[in-house]
Amino acid sequence: MCGICGELKFDGSQPSPVVLSKMMDCLAPRGPDSAGVAIHGPAAFGHRRLKIIDLSEKARQPMEDPELGLTIAFNGCIYNYPELRAELEDKGYKFFSTGDTEVILKAWHAWGEECVEHFHGMFAFVLRERDTGRVVMARDRFGIKPLYLAETPGRIAFASSLPALVARGDVDTSIDRIALHHYMTFHAVVPPPHTILNGVRKLPPATIRVIEADGRSRQRVYWDPPFARDPSLTSLSADEWRDRVLEALRLAVKRRMVADVPVGVLLSGGVDSSLIVGLLAEAGQKGLMTFSVGFEEAHGEKGDEFAYSDLIAERFGTDHHKIFVPSDDLMGALPGTFAAMSEPMVSYDNVGFYLLSKEVSKHIKVVQSGQGADEVFGGYHWYPPLMSSNDVVGDYARVFFDRSHEQLAEQLAPEWMEEADVSRALVAGHLTRAGADTPVDAALRLDSTVMLVDDPVKRVDNMTMAWGLEARVPFLDHELVELAARIPPEEKLKHGGKGVLKDVARQVVPSEVIDRRKGYFPVPQLKYVDGPYLDMVRDALSSQSARDRGLFRQDYLDRLYASPADHITPLRGSELWQVGLLELWLQTHGI
Repeated sequence: MCGICGELKFDGSQPSPVVLSKMMDCLAPRGPDSAGVAIHGPAAFGHRRLKIIDLSEKARQPMEDPELGLTIAFNGCIYNYPELRAELEDKGYKFFSTGDTEVILKAWHAWGEECVEHFHGMFAFVLRERDTGRVVMARDRFGIKPLYLAETPGRIAFASSLPALVARGDVDTSIDRIALHHYMTFHAVVPPPHTILNGVRKLPPATIRVIEADGRSRQRVYWDPPFARDPSLTSLSADEWRDRVLEALRLAVKRRMVADVPVGVLLSGGVDSSLIVGLLAEAGQKGLMTFSVGFEEAHGEKGDEFAYSDLIAERFGTDHHKIFVPSDDLMGALPGTFAAMSEPMVSYDNVGFYLLSKEVSKHIKVVQSGQGADEVFGGYHWYPPLMSSNDVVGDYARVFFDRSHEQLAEQLAPEWMEEADVSRALVAGHLTRAGADTPVDAALRLDSTVMLVDDPVKRVDNMTMAWGLEARVPFLDHELVELAARIPPEEKLKHGGKGVLKDVARQVVPSEVIDRRKGYFPVPQLKYVDGPYLDMVRDALSSQSARDRGLFRQDYLDRLYASPADHITPLRGSELWQVGLLELWLQTHGI
């Protein structure tokens, strides 16, 4: 797990080491253990390293293989690298290190573009062939590892974070109106290639891009699982589906223990993280460190789920750490949280993960986390109504979108408003394309391959990596997801959602954490935006830079200031926090 950056020139000039250094400085928290640079003619690679696998200097990056003529900057972890290494050794390849980075180099040489289909893991890498000048960029199937791009005629700059590209300079930082529409409508989800800035794009997940020495490029999606029934599996019983999921999840959790340092678990006390702890205990893991976070109550809303995380920690004998965050500490952590965001992210969870990661990083470098289970196994409240939907686009938008196109037109300043409802069109394109048998399948596909990438997954990456902490997500093992995509929706939606996963959990964890109301990562102070939080948001939106930007109508902001608690989105988010967070993020990053 690391931070990567670099620059490719196609106009005959050479990249600047000074510019590369600026990007690397911005990425330092992602890789606090060491730094490296490689510049070869028109190509420059920078790397900040977090040592997880092969702690020796033989695995330093950027990694160069003089014999094969390859250079790579890689962020992530290939969990099946030992198996791939053995396979490549059988083909005659010799290795000089013991980690996963070198396996990618040999895999590219052996299999070319198909190498990514061999990888189990999370990854973003940029690889260059010395002899052809060809460059390859690739991102894992769920975009767990980020890759941002800034392209201008004759140049492509890349980095693991958007702020690193802003730091290099010479980037168009004007607001992308389509991205603004998505941010305000699609619950702050801005799918690739867009970001909130016109001058920065991102490589989509499950995508490999090949760039020739003259700048010509092509890209393809290498993974797109069908959300459809497999005729050979239609006779499976509920117990048989349960057993298959349990077997696949056991393997996913086991894969994510590969490391040369200890691996812990972020334990919320919900079904998902509790199941990970239970499976690790079942596999004989001893001395497992687990971590939970909680906040002060606000407006009668409880701010922690310690009762459930304590139950799991006691049952499985983990070395458990509880972090309680007083309100004063929460306010003090917000500037750092905004700084850690590669893009503006509205979920209250961000500051929770930021503070939790700060504490966890004092003890350990790698954790497993439960993100993805709701999107993969049908845990959200908007799935059951879609079982009988005759208008999947309208029904999905009604429960997930923060506002309609018409409402947005009354809130954004006219010059920032797109004429077409671009967010609904984007969602409609995903929900109606072939490959999903039912409206529920279509929604699960959209959420697990689009929404998940640019909300929960990005949030976990940004907040953990702000403290040099690697987070692994077993529920996004692609073989597990392929299995889940074939399960009938009825099996997933029973028992109030995640039915088949709850059946699995009953084999492993106490019923008390299963048969309860679904919990969320609560940060109640931010949901209601009053007191000092209201002052902070109002100050940001009233500043000269916000007035110069002029994104929002003043009468809309005045209504929000007057009564923040009366303006809550269908997904229980604060409209004031949403617009305020955007401005606070822009100001934090000097945009």
